[in-house]
Amino acid sequence: MKEKLLCPSMMCANLGSLAEEVANLEDAGADIFHIDIMDGMYVPNFGMGLQDTQFIAGYSNKPVDVHLMVTDPGRYVELFAKMGIQIIYIHPEADLHAPRTLEKIVDCGAKAGIAINPGTAVETIRPLLGLVSYVLVMTVNPGFAGQSYLPFVDEKIDALLQLQERYDYKLLVDGACSRQKIEDLGAKGVNGFVLGTSALFGKEKSYKDIFSELRRL
Repeated sequence: MKEKLLCPSMMCANLGSLAEEVANLEDAGADIFHIDIMDGMYVPNFGMGLQDTQFIAGYSNKPVDVHLMVTDPGRYVELFAKMGIQIIYIHPEADLHAPRTLEKIVDCGAKAGIAINPGTAVETIRPLLGLVSYVLVMTVNPGFAGQSYLPFVDEKIDALLQLQERYDYKLLVDGACSRQKIEDLGAKGVNGFVLGTSALFGKEKSYKDIFSELRRL
């Protein structure tokens, strides 16, 4: 069975008990802590604050990523790299010089990733695939939790799975990742999943039990 990267979306966690949440998720087997950063312009919402992000990066023993849903993300690369963020995702549409920003991420000691909106064609980001270690496919419109999975994105996932044979990146999915979707997409070869309210948070079972069940899918 192919190993899955399970990445809790910390925007959905109880931010009033952040240390306890991080400890419990880490103990349950989280692979990467996923943090959404928004500026209210690229998407009409605001994500996690810098203080919470810095706390998680310093408190956790697991890798932390940031998903920059911001305009001109290159401005923030050094800030997050200095916090100890290991993976930085940008949206190419939000950056006039995406290749330069991706190279900057690597130069700062982090892993570069690109996030792809549901309406973004794979061909438009294909020239960037050789510059990144991670590709994050949005299966909902970015900016809000609790949305429904967009089935037409499956075609994009299939195309990116085929391109993995040529480029060396891990493919992750973000948005409405239910147990069924994790099972189906994991069987196709998707490497990891951002976990929000569909599969992880707000459930009666413990994080440890949920992670154990997801590993077996």
